[in-house]
Amino acid sequence: MSQISILKSQSMSKKIEVCLTPALIDLYDIEESIVVVIDILRATSSITYGINNGAEAIIPVANVEDCLTYADKGYLLAAERNGEVVTGYDFGNSPFSYTKEKVGGKTVVLTTTNGTKALYLAQKRAYQVVIGSFLNLDSLCSYLKSQDKNVLLLCAGWKDQFNLEDTLFAGAVVGQLRQHFNHFDDSSVAAEDLYALAKDDLRKYLHKSSHSNRLAQLNIEEDVVFCLQMNICEAIPVLVGEKLIALNA
Repeated sequence: MSQISILKSQSMSKKIEVCLTPALIDLYDIEESIVVVIDILRATSSITYGINNGAEAIIPVANVEDCLTYADKGYLLAAERNGEVVTGYDFGNSPFSYTKEKVGGKTVVLTTTNGTKALYLAQKRAYQVVIGSFLNLDSLCSYLKSQDKNVLLLCAGWKDQFNLEDTLFAGAVVGQLRQHFNHFDDSSVAAEDLYALAKDDLRKYLHKSSHSNRLAQLNIEEDVVFCLQMNICEAIPVLVGEKLIALNA
C-alpha cells in the first residue's frame, strides 16, 4: 500500500461525535480526541473574539470566587451568572467587552454559567481542548481536518440541559467535516439536520430557543446577533495548562 493510501485510510478512520450536554461527557472516550467546547451564547464567542483581538490569554475558572484569587496579578476579572455580570467584576461574557481596546495584550480571568464548566470537564481527559464559535467556524474546521485525531463537539448547553444554539453550531461543523471523517454518532446526524433547517436564518430559528429568550429579557439582543456572525475571526483558542491562548501563538 502506498504512503498516500495509508494516510487516506488513517484519515478516514477518524470519528466525530456530538455530546449534547456536559452531563453526558463521561459516556465518551476522549483521551485521544480533540474536544471542541461550544457555548455560542456567549462564552466561546467572546473567548474567540478576545483572543482574535490580541488578548494574551483567557483563564477559565469554575467559580466566581476563583476569580478573586487572581485579583492581585493585574488581570481583568470577568464573571457571569444567569446571563448577567456579577457585581464587582470588570465585565461578564458579552463579546463587546472583548475588543482590542479592552483586552489587547491583557489576560482575562473568566467564569460563566455553562462554558467554563464544560471547559473544566473536557480538560480533565481530552487530548486537546479548543474553542468553537460561528465567529471562527471555517478556521476551526480547517484545523480539525488537518489533524489525525477523533473529534468530540461538546455543547455547553444550559445548566446541563440540551440547548439549540450549541447544537446548531455542532451541526455546522459536522457538515463541513463529513467528507473527512468516517464515523458519526446519532447526535451528529441530528445536529447536522437541525443546522440544515436553521442555516438560512439562524436568528429567526433561535427565537424558539429558551436561552435566546432569557437574553432578550436582559435587553442584549445585540450580543445574540453578534455571536451568530460567520467567520469574522481566524483565531482558534486552545487550552494550554490553565490558559486559553491562540493556537500556534
